[in-house]
Amino acid sequence: MDILYLIGEATAYDKKQQLEVKRPKSWLKSVSAFANGEGGTLVFGISDDDHVIGLADAEGDAERISEEIKTKLDPIPAVNLEFKEVGGKKLVLLHVYKGQETPYYYIGDKQRLAFVRVGNESVVANRLQLKSLVMRGAGRSFDAIPSPYKFEDMSFSKLKSVHFKRLNQSFDDSDFVSWGIVDNDGKLTNAGALLADDSPIRHSRIFCTRWNGLDMTSGLGEALDDAELEGSVISQLQDAVAFVRNNSHRRWWKEAEYREELPDYPERAVTEVICNAIIHRDYMELGSEIHIDMYDDRMEVYSPGGMFDGVEDCYNVGLDDFGGGYRMTSYLIRQGHRHIAFLADEKEPVGVDRERLKGYQKALEENGIEFREKDYIPLSFRKQTRHTRLWEFSQDRISEYTALFFASDFYASDAVNIFRTQGIRVPEDISIVGFDDNVFAEHCRPMLTTVQQVVADKAYYAFDMLHKLIKGEECPESNIHLPVKLVIRESVKKLG
Repeated sequence: MDILYLIGEATAYDKKQQLEVKRPKSWLKSVSAFANGEGGTLVFGISDDDHVIGLADAEGDAERISEEIKTKLDPIPAVNLEFKEVGGKKLVLLHVYKGQETPYYYIGDKQRLAFVRVGNESVVANRLQLKSLVMRGAGRSFDAIPSPYKFEDMSFSKLKSVHFKRLNQSFDDSDFVSWGIVDNDGKLTNAGALLADDSPIRHSRIFCTRWNGLDMTSGLGEALDDAELEGSVISQLQDAVAFVRNNSHRRWWKEAEYREELPDYPERAVTEVICNAIIHRDYMELGSEIHIDMYDDRMEVYSPGGMFDGVEDCYNVGLDDFGGGYRMTSYLIRQGHRHIAFLADEKEPVGVDRERLKGYQKALEENGIEFREKDYIPLSFRKQTRHTRLWEFSQDRISEYTALFFASDFYASDAVNIFRTQGIRVPEDISIVGFDDNVFAEHCRPMLTTVQQVVADKAYYAFDMLHKLIKGEECPESNIHLPVKLVIRESVKKLG
């Protein structure tokens, strides 16, 4: 059965074999998530493998669906019920439209929960997601919300000078309102606090580092240069561009009448990248700043936050990260391990780390092993913080586990080296596995058992997709997930 034929233009959908009358939360959470997101469709009467089962009482089920939505969702989202008949079997399609009064809560079982879509699942919104939904429902954004700071305590000399330099006109007092620096009541907004000369929003900082080598752990010594930028986001932008310029090579060639500069990174491109990082970062994500890391062969810019809701025409070539997490955890269990921790970058994992964690959790569940919150151990992309946390873990908690699953080979190899300094042997004392199968897995001693992704395949599919888009051709798939496989090496001990 072609599910796309049924759902039409909907990009998100859930399939239900039947209406679970006694467990309405099982499907109402998807209604909440669709309304809080970009909308979607629930198809009742079809199995997970797209086999049409049909509903014995489609009309009655439709009435019950409507009644449950009215009594268990607040506010009530805009929906449309539609009947379809396939091979003489009746289906009910529940179309849920993108809501304007977010968050839409499920109310039942003495709970009041808002759900969001993560991949193809509906999950409870975390604190940051809930804040974003509340602001969206109020028609407000972070920068428009009044800040706890007073306008009269702030100065805006940098904003005024750049405004005059760029536009050749003065920044008038009336511009503070039109620019959104103060609201109509004269209160300083978050945007105003970010633009103030001495911005009091500490987590708006930028950390710049010029590393000595090709990565942070090349063994060639500490950073060659670093800077912690704070204050007005305008000053931060200027200072960050200057940092990149001062840590770049300058080549040139001489023409007949002028000299052509050839920097490592064109300043206009650097300015645009850093400007985008400042504008589009998630300022509600506390404790995480923009990072600019320069190496011998590249520059990387990290900006906290994810993609905007509702981004369309986005093409991606990724991996089966969920499957990789599931297969690696299943392998560890087959080797006799039942006390397995998962270690990744963030306190609340995002992106591929989240999918790998979900695969790990699924494998535990299928094997009757309970996942406890403490089994997820957040590290940090900052070297010193990560090393401190790994050292503390080696002192206090490592005895609770027989195996550690790291979300990347980079972190896994880091751990092997730190544990070795504490007299902890791999795999004799603890088994360690990673993900990626890159140079860190091969050079680590012992060599890491890991999940392999083939970077060349990702490059091939990405180039093919880009080539088709440039030529105006249609891409049959906009989101490709390439398969992964296990690479068994030396870092896992078989128990029992």
